[in-house]
Amino acid sequence: MKYQWRFEAKEPEPLKRFLTQNGISKRQLARMKFAGGMIFVGHHQRHVQFILHRGDLVTVFTAPEQAAVSVRPSKQPVTVAYEDDEYLVVDKPPYVASLPAANHPDDTMANRVRYYLEHEHAESDAVHIVTRLDRDTSGLMLFAKSSWAHARVDKELHQHTVQKTYLAIVSHNFIGQPQHGNIKAPLAPSPEFYMRRVVDPNGKKAWTEYTVLENFADAAVVEVQLHTGRTHQIRAHFASIGHPLLGDSLYGGPLGYGLKRQALHCWRLAFEQPFSQTDLRLESPLPADLKQVWSELRRNENGIHMDKNNDGTA
Repeated sequence: MKYQWRFEAKEPEPLKRFLTQNGISKRQLARMKFAGGMIFVGHHQRHVQFILHRGDLVTVFTAPEQAAVSVRPSKQPVTVAYEDDEYLVVDKPPYVASLPAANHPDDTMANRVRYYLEHEHAESDAVHIVTRLDRDTSGLMLFAKSSWAHARVDKELHQHTVQKTYLAIVSHNFIGQPQHGNIKAPLAPSPEFYMRRVVDPNGKKAWTEYTVLENFADAAVVEVQLHTGRTHQIRAHFASIGHPLLGDSLYGGPLGYGLKRQALHCWRLAFEQPFSQTDLRLESPLPADLKQVWSELRRNENGIHMDKNNDGTA
């Protein structure tokens, strides 16, 4: 891929320092050196020790990338929520894993995105997942189209400036409880079952913020903001406070309403496009199964409807 900058600093500066400041790591520079990338200043190819002067035009051609052999293309369609030269955001349906594994090697979102990139004649069909979702969770997923684009947005992830907002339907209502709260509890694998996460003082720091959107007789719809990104964080945190998600049998959530999965959807995704500095705010509509559950809860004559500002008093 091709990237360009104009060097505007008053004082001369080594090319390597300038590239590092613009997000190119030492590893990526080495990859360009040994795998076919090129760096030009003006019309001349230059070494990273070249000294830049004000007004110089720097052009970088990143090394070509190949998709991993283990990620075979799948012709199943993808729903594109946003796309530019560096990033792709897709709307993941439930029951599709993010990455290939032994029990689902061929039709994951990675497989589908690889085929999409090939079909759309992208410069590379290499798949770089930036944000992933559990197999049965639906909603927005962010992909990068190159390792460099991945590294740039990964910095935002570590700085917690990539905002992922979920909608969840949890068991039991929050009547008489705060309608907004924070769950700050470290998580670790359960000693009883490795796939399950439990609150553990020796676990990894985890922080989930929530706002109740609507209360019902024995359920609630909540908006959830992640401040960390641990495995099963939302599911484990709500189970830990006595509100497991509907349909989430792994964490003790009640079944019913025709649900065959946990009632969790990645609703909104917001981040700054690192190359254009554009603020992107994307939204995914609630899928049919969760929309139906919400509608059934509202139709229930025993439902108790409250807006998010209600303090829980009847």
